[in-house]
Amino acid sequence: MKKYTILSLFVIQAELCCPAAASQGIVDMHCHVAGIGAGGSGCFVSDPIRNSWKYRIFLTSFGVTEKDLLREGDGLIMKRLSESLSRSRSVSSAVVLAIDGVVGEEGELDLGKTELYIPNDFVAAEVRKYPNLLFGASINPYRKDAIERLEKAARDGAVLVKWLPPIQNIDPSDPRLVPFYELGDPELLRLPLSLGVTVIAAHSACSGRSHGERNYDRFLRLCREYPNLYGDISSLTQITRLGCLHRVLTQPELKGRLLYGTDMPLINTGIVSSFAYPFRLSLKQMIVISRIGNPWDRDVALKEALGVSKEIFTHGVLHPAALLRKDVTGERRIGIRPRSALGAMFYISV
Repeated sequence: MKKYTILSLFVIQAELCCPAAASQGIVDMHCHVAGIGAGGSGCFVSDPIRNSWKYRIFLTSFGVTEKDLLREGDGLIMKRLSESLSRSRSVSSAVVLAIDGVVGEEGELDLGKTELYIPNDFVAAEVRKYPNLLFGASINPYRKDAIERLEKAARDGAVLVKWLPPIQNIDPSDPRLVPFYELGDPELLRLPLSLGVTVIAAHSACSGRSHGERNYDRFLRLCREYPNLYGDISSLTQITRLGCLHRVLTQPELKGRLLYGTDMPLINTGIVSSFAYPFRLSLKQMIVISRIGNPWDRDVALKEALGVSKEIFTHGVLHPAALLRKDVTGERRIGIRPRSALGAMFYISV
């Protein structure tokens, strides 16, 4: 059986206004979508989440209501994402992430234990409609047809594979999962990293503790040992993570290891505000940034003001051109390569 790997780095040229993005389009590597199953999407939201006060806030941050989705289908959220992104003068495209569910002992999806499910087929089909959206797959490796799903995701144009081990009940240290790697405890990444898998740690592992030690410290230790470990800066401006962005930007081990992401739609909620940085920004800067209407432009402006470099915004460290190839039709496709050529790239949520 032919093996595929999913790679996730690319840059799209665009006319941009922010100094950090003057010559290359910025790609948001970490963008979420949602759905309630409307319009035959196959999406699923558990009752506890749907009854939570956060549920309506998330829908509002996408620019929709539940009534809108019931009337027009879950694809409306993709449309709104694309429209908002097309109005951005800073960010040219975004990787939209599917979320697989919990898998039972028989290797089948167990909706009774699943909190949130965004199917690959839904995301793959919807992003084809919008040139500024890219497909980020999610495959629970315990599915009995996990490898077949990985191959299909590759054929469907996936640019990365995303796992959320805590909510998908995945044990990253399970030796059966050599083709797939994500983490809760960064130390569990030693096996995939030693096999040459390129791994991106979401939020640069800036939250949580494992075995009495901060996950961030464990992440840094692995960065010193493995050059194929990276982190993204999504969510690091949230008021619940104050100080995290400055910490990763000034960490010697992370120079050349950071990628841009937003954690959309959270950047479009009150949890992210320029007014949370009165000791880093002037009053004028805070006011100007807060008045930027487009969420991606506002996010870039805030992060730029807080010291994020052009290199991070443009993903220059991994040279996206190396991850693009031409297929037999001559069209450029996002990096699907044999493992022997470049190795896999997986996204990890911490």
